[in-house]
Amino acid sequence: MNQNEKNGLDRRTFLKVGGAGTLALTLGATGLPENLFGQVTPTAQAKANYDKVLRFNPNGKFKIVQFNDTQDDERIDRRTIELMEKVLDSEKPDFVVLNGDNIASGVDSVLETKQALNNLAQPMEQRGIKWAVTYGNHDEDSTPKSGLNEEDMLEIYMSFPNNLNKHSEKGVVGTGNTNILIQNSKENDAAFNIWLLDSGRYAPSTIAGQNFEGYPTWDWLRGNQVHWYYETSKEIENRYKRKIPSLMFMHIPLWEHRFMWFSSVDDRSAAAHERAVQKHNIVGERNEDECPGPFNSGLFSAMLDRGDVKGVFCGHDHINTYHGNYYGILLGYGGSAGFGTYGLSGAEKHRLRGARVFNLDESTDDVLVETHMVFAKDYGIDLTPNDQSMDPLPLAENKKLDQKLQK
Repeated sequence: MNQNEKNGLDRRTFLKVGGAGTLALTLGATGLPENLFGQVTPTAQAKANYDKVLRFNPNGKFKIVQFNDTQDDERIDRRTIELMEKVLDSEKPDFVVLNGDNIASGVDSVLETKQALNNLAQPMEQRGIKWAVTYGNHDEDSTPKSGLNEEDMLEIYMSFPNNLNKHSEKGVVGTGNTNILIQNSKENDAAFNIWLLDSGRYAPSTIAGQNFEGYPTWDWLRGNQVHWYYETSKEIENRYKRKIPSLMFMHIPLWEHRFMWFSSVDDRSAAAHERAVQKHNIVGERNEDECPGPFNSGLFSAMLDRGDVKGVFCGHDHINTYHGNYYGILLGYGGSAGFGTYGLSGAEKHRLRGARVFNLDESTDDVLVETHMVFAKDYGIDLTPNDQSMDPLPLAENKKLDQKLQK
């Protein structure tokens, strides 16, 4: 049992209980931000991660690469690995985020889970690049067969020398919610921050006896996750005597992603989008509807209030690659890096396989200078819409981890 299960509102408990009892439990235990939602006693502790494991280069620059939705099993499509390797060799990032739906339902055992995760880790491990993951709605699809849930997978990820993941703080729903500070080039101060949030899997079948027919059925950020971000952001500001600019990564998009695309809550016309392109400086493609959960978590309001997050980037909707500036915060997608999952239709299936790149410069006010997509087609990777699965990459021996997973 993990810490969130002990605190009474992990997502698995939420899914199992349902009904009015769950609603009461939700309102009483989520720890909503006092500043935003009234006087509520929080359960989520505000505790920042201050480990000095990342720093800006001597020239004051730092680069991040985001891979989304690799979403495959132990016999991953070889082109997913080829794409990751070519992006890493071309961009030479200082940090990589695997932003959810890292594996799929085809993993049938502990061994196959380890092989699937090892496939994803090796491009960074072989190059000595620091990296971390978030979780999506598909990462536990294999759990009924393998017996390993996201906490178990986190132990596997954390066993790799270059992985920077940590467990969530006590009282925070989800797995691996954390922040990673980046030191400046002189290593005497923090220059930037990365937030990693677990946006969950799926909505419960019912709440207070009401089902979700007609509503989106994906998950949403719980109030105590928003509270944890809000209070931890304040703690970081108090320590460094200023707000530290940051990027936030999560798998499932916010409702504000859709609002931005149309510059409207209700109007989804072509004219509304044309207005949005000019208003929010939108670039990139939108080939499917955004798929947030049924409830707006209030995270965007919290970020506006804090003023430290410069961008929120997600995955989930594989064939969306756009980003724009929504009231001072960049909102965007990273597209899908996985050749083993859905893409565009027909011969164009793999046209948008790619990764997102973020360039940082510590000498600028916001530090985040720009972001853009790079695509498999740019590297001459085969885009034929077929299966090109490969044998798993060799596993490194890890007796200590094996013993822990067998308990």
